[in-house]
This record gives sequence, C-alpha cells and structure tokens, in this order.
Amino acid sequence: MNLAILKPEVQQFIHQHLKTDITKLILKGSPFEAISVQALANQIIAKQKSATKLPTWFQQENIYYPAKISIEQTSSEITAAYKSKLLSGNSLIDLTGGFGVDCFYFAKKFKNVVHCEIDEELSTIVNYNYKQLEIQNIQTIAKNGIHFLKETTTVFDCMYIDPSRRDDTKGKVFLLKDCLPEVPPKIDFLFTKASTILIKTSPILDITQTVQDLKNVKEVHVVAIKNEVKEVLFLLHKNYEGAIEIKTINIKKERSDIFNFNYLENSISEYATPQNFLYEPNAAILKSGGFHQITNQFKVNKLHKHSHLYTSEVLIAFPGRTFKIEYMLPYDKKKIKRLLPENKANITTRNFPKTVAQIRKETKIKEGGTIFIFFTINKKGQLIVLICSKLP
Repeated sequence: MNLAILKPEVQQFIHQHLKTDITKLILKGSPFEAISVQALANQIIAKQKSATKLPTWFQQENIYYPAKISIEQTSSEITAAYKSKLLSGNSLIDLTGGFGVDCFYFAKKFKNVVHCEIDEELSTIVNYNYKQLEIQNIQTIAKNGIHFLKETTTVFDCMYIDPSRRDDTKGKVFLLKDCLPEVPPKIDFLFTKASTILIKTSPILDITQTVQDLKNVKEVHVVAIKNEVKEVLFLLHKNYEGAIEIKTINIKKERSDIFNFNYLENSISEYATPQNFLYEPNAAILKSGGFHQITNQFKVNKLHKHSHLYTSEVLIAFPGRTFKIEYMLPYDKKKIKRLLPENKANITTRNFPKTVAQIRKETKIKEGGTIFIFFTINKKGQLIVLICSKLP
C-alpha cells in the first residue's frame, strides 16, 4: 500500500476526477510526487467500478482500492448478501478472500470470520478497509487458504471457496478441475475442517459435470441480476446423500423471480402450437436447465423440445419475459415486412437456423421499437415467426 494515496488532498483529487477521461489524465501526469499517475488512475477506475457494484465501499471515505481486476472479479454486494443468507453458524472461513466483499456480508451472520488471501498486498488492503468500515469480527490472513487449513487445529462451522482460473491463457473454463484451488480431490480433507461448504463458480461452468465432480451437494443456486447470470453456487453438507435442489433467482429492482426444482427430476413437457401468450424464461432458469420442469409448475406448453419458449391461452405470472402474440406466420421475409409499418423490431432467435444478424441482413429490419419478433420452430419442426408486443 502506498499510504500517500490516503492523504486528504489525494482523496479529494480522486473524488473530483471520477468522471474525468482517464487517458487525458494519464497524459497530464501525476500532481503528487509520491504517487505515480498510473496508481492514481487505478484508484479512480476501481472506485468508478464500485459505484453501483459496491456502494458501501464507494460511499465510505478513505477506502483504498486494489488493482482494478480485483474489483472486476469480486462479488457484488447484491450477490454477497444473497450468499450470506445460505449459511449460518458461529464461525466461517473464506479460503479465497479477494477484496473481501463476501466476508463483509458473512460477518453480519457469523461471530467469527477468517479471510485468507494469498496476495499479501491485497490482504493488507482488505484489512485496512475493514477498519474503515468498522468491521471487527473478521481476521485477515495473508496466506494460501488450503495451507492455513492444514496448519490450524480449528474446525469451522462453514467454509466458502471462490476458485479462480488456473491459467488465463486457457480462456473460458468449464470444469472445476481447471480452477484453483482444485476442489474435488480435496473435498474429504475440507470436510474435516467444516461440515458445510459453499462454492462459488463462474456462470459458464457446467452444472451437471460439477455436481458429478463434487460430493454431498445439497443445493445448486443460479443467481442472476437483471437477467444476467452472475454466479452459480454449490452448497455441500457433510455426508449428505439426498436429492439435490436447484434454486434459481433473477434479482430485479422491483422484485425477484424465483424458480426451484429437484435435480434429475423426471419431467416431461407438453407441447402446443403458439396460443395467445408467449413466455421466455429468465437467464437463471435457462442456465439451470429446468426446461421441462417449467411446464410442471406453470400452466404453459412448450413450443418445441429445443426452443425453450412457452405458450398459454390465458395470461399467467411467469419468471421471465411475457408477450402477447399478435401474429403467427411461416418464415417468409416479404410477409414479415408487410406487418412492420416502421420496418423496426427487436429480434430474438430460439432454435432457429439463422442468426439475428443474418435475419436483419436478409429482411432489412432495423433494430429497436416496441415490436418483438421471435424466430423459432414449432412442435412439428416448421420454421415460424411470432410477432409480439411485450407485456409488463
């Protein structure tokens, strides 16, 4: 930590330049002898990223920000608060503490929290910030979390792990074994240190494969914010061998959509031609794979096995987007354009052989407006077009 960054005049400079063009600022150089312009830029950029993601940190004076990648990779306060509701007890250890947002919320539920972070500088920054935030029940340890567990005799009520990618050159990682720490081979040891383990994974991680890789999975939580999946969480209990529950939530400003079902539940969908209303599940449900369970819990029919669009005669409350079907027609470029007086629409494809870009190029339909068009396949395998109006 460069303590000069915490001087009042520097903090004021950072605050005053939150909306400044960073490139221009860097070209001007730093007005402070003890602080490089790159360090100043990092504080400004990281604080900018915290404005909506980490409002508690953003609003607190004298917060010291780490490299901007730590802010990009950390949980948001919304998802951290959600995770804190899944665990309970007196003690918790976070093996991969990072910027400490998750621990901040766990500390509201647990008497004692241990934050392990292998990066010594980041650990120091987190410890300093906790003091600014007046958090007193979190112990920060600058050490590899697995190594700390091997050295300590303490047994915790709960454990939290957020494995990181092993090698950035691999790009997208779909398997837990490609993350660090590599959790699956250490599960038996980890259960000697805590009876409940919560693992956060990337939205791109394959749920089925991860369940197979882990032991004693009780719940899988798919968490989306404003229809964008942010985290997939695996809740493990020692010796648990019962059914696994999949819990999805799409957190929105006005309300949250919740949809739960049992993993491996034997569900069969009923299919129908498009009726009066069309439904598109939210991103959390689509990630969960609960496509057939939807028809079991709601009075809707599926359009096609692989389309993941649903329909009903009567309007129902549905966890996703809802539309009134105005026109249904076979895929025909000329007929579609006749029904668009402004030649403008929002286009979605589901199980359709052409991309949105290809359709726009062929039809010359501009983006935007109040009309929504779905290009999909019906239960007979025919290409169809549904022209809709969106409902609240």
